[in-house]
Amino acid sequence: MTIQSNWTGSETTSNIVRKQIFDRWGAEEADKYDPKSNCLTFRSWINNGYRVKKGEKAIKSYIVIEKKDKEGEVISKYPKSINLFYIKQVEKIGSES
Repeated sequence: MTIQSNWTGSETTSNIVRKQIFDRWGAEEADKYDPKSNCLTFRSWINNGYRVKKGEKAIKSYIVIEKKDKEGEVISKYPKSINLFYIKQVEKIGSES
């Protein structure tokens, strides 16, 4: 199964996450980081058949929410914080810890 998220973030948010991965696991893991396939939200991991390992701490990032009027025009934007988990923090559901 190929894991694919609906990530639509920016280079800025990608770099924020990459730095946190680098700080925790080093340059090799930071180079492997792919926001579309190996660093997802809690719910996205579950939807892909994985669970976050007990005791893991989230990687902090944010998304930009667009508020639209009745015609669909963007009238405002604001950041919303999100919690992500890197592939090293999850396990396949049904596997032993």
